Amino acid sequence: MRIDIKYPERFTAIFETVTGNKLHHPVLGITTDSREAQENDLYIALIGERVDGHSFLGNVENSGASAALVSQINESLDLQQIVCDNPLIMIGNIANAWRKQFDIPVIGITGSNGKTSTKDLLVHVLQSSYNVHATQGNFNTTIGLPLTLLQMNNEHSISILEMGASVPGEIDVLCRIAKPTHGVITNIAPAHLEGFGSIETITQEKGALFRSLENGISFVNLADDKIAGIRIPGKIFTFGLTPECDFPADIHQENNGSLTLILDSHDIPTGSQNLSFIKNSIAVTAIAVTLGVEWNNVIERIQSFTPTSGRCQVKQFDDITVIDDTYNANLISSLAALDYLKSFSGNGRRIFVFGDMFELGAASHEQHRKIGKKCTELELDGVFTLGQNTIYTDSMINNGIDHKHFESHDELIHSLKEIVHSGDKILFKGSRGMAMEKVIKGVFTD
Repeated sequence: MRIDIKYPERFTAIFETVTGNKLHHPVLGITTDSREAQENDLYIALIGERVDGHSFLGNVENSGASAALVSQINESLDLQQIVCDNPLIMIGNIANAWRKQFDIPVIGITGSNGKTSTKDLLVHVLQSSYNVHATQGNFNTTIGLPLTLLQMNNEHSISILEMGASVPGEIDVLCRIAKPTHGVITNIAPAHLEGFGSIETITQEKGALFRSLENGISFVNLADDKIAGIRIPGKIFTFGLTPECDFPADIHQENNGSLTLILDSHDIPTGSQNLSFIKNSIAVTAIAVTLGVEWNNVIERIQSFTPTSGRCQVKQFDDITVIDDTYNANLISSLAALDYLKSFSGNGRRIFVFGDMFELGAASHEQHRKIGKKCTELELDGVFTLGQNTIYTDSMINNGIDHKHFESHDELIHSLKEIVHSGDKILFKGSRGMAMEKVIKGVFTD
C-alpha cells in the first residue's frame, strides 16, 4: 500500500506532534511495502504473520525514502528510523490527528456483505452534491483506513469509509481512528467465521460502528433482525421493506425482469435484475436524502451506476451473458447471486461456476453443501465447481443437473470452452483467493 501526501508541511507538523520526533527530511508519500518505496517516502515497518517489514529497511534506504516508522532500529543504516512500540498503532494515531482537521460528515460502512458495492454506489450518488473522499480498493483495514484518512484534503466535503474486520475488536479500532459521524451496517451474516467463531460475535463486532455514533446518525436496516436488535445510542433513521421504516421501500418486477424500487413514494426504475443492488440502493438513498441530496439526483445517479469489475458485473461475449461476481464469496452473497442468476429472463441455460469460499472455519463443509442444495432447488442447468471445498457443493447436486468438479483452473477452462454455447447465462463466483476471473478470461478472451 502506498499513498501520496498532498500537504507535506502540514503532515510533518502533525507527525512530529504525535510521535514527538523531528523529521530530517520532508515526507511526500507513505508506504507499507518496501517494493513501492519512493524518494521522500515514509515507510511503515509492519510485522505480519509471515513477513517482518524491518527486514526490508535496507531496500527502503536505497529507494531514497525520508524515514521509517519502526519498532526496532537497524543500526547499520543511515536511514532515519523513528522508534515506537507499534508502528501500526502509531500511524493510526497520526491519521486520527489528521482527520480532526476536517469538519465534514464521515460515513462509516461495515457489514458481512455488500460493503464495497454499497460504498461505490454511495460515492456515485453523493458526487452529484459533494466532493467525495472515499476508500479506494481494499483500503478498509487497520492499515488501509489510516492511509485513506491521510488522503483527506481541503477540497473534500464528505468522506465515505469502508470498514472491514477479520477478528474481534477491529471495527472499534477503526471507529476510534476515523471518528465517523454517520454509519450503516449493510447486513450481518456468517462471514469470516474463522476469525469470529459465531454469528453473535460478528453482530457484536459490526455493532461497534453504531456504538461509536453517540452523537451521530445510524442508518438501520430493519430487514436484518440482527442489525435491528443492536442497541444504538445516537439518532436513528430506519430503512427496509416494511411501512414502519423512516424510508419504507417496495420492489416491483417489470415484465422484462428488471426491478423498480418504490421508495418513500418515489419510483426508481433501476433497469437491473440484481436484488442485492436494489437493497444497496435502499440504504444509499436513505443516507443521501438525509444528507440533503435532491430526490431527482438520487434517482438519476442510481440509474446511471455501473458496478465495478467482479461485483455482479454483467458482460456480454457474443450471445453469452456472463455475470462476473468473482471478487469474493461467502454463504449469503453466494445465495443472493444464485437468485440473481435465476431471475434472468429469456431462453438459454443458467450455469453456475463456483470456486471455494474461504475463512468459514468448521462451518465450511456445511455452507458449501447449502450452496449445492440451493442450485438443485433453483433447477439450474449446470454447476461446475473448482477447489477443495466445493466438492461438497458438487455432492449436493441432483435433479438431472449437469455438474462436475475440477481441481485446476486449466481443466475447468478447457471443459467450459466445450460446454458453453449461445444464449447461456453464466454466473462466476468464488472467494478472492480463487481468482475466478482467470476462468472468465481463459474461456472468453484467451
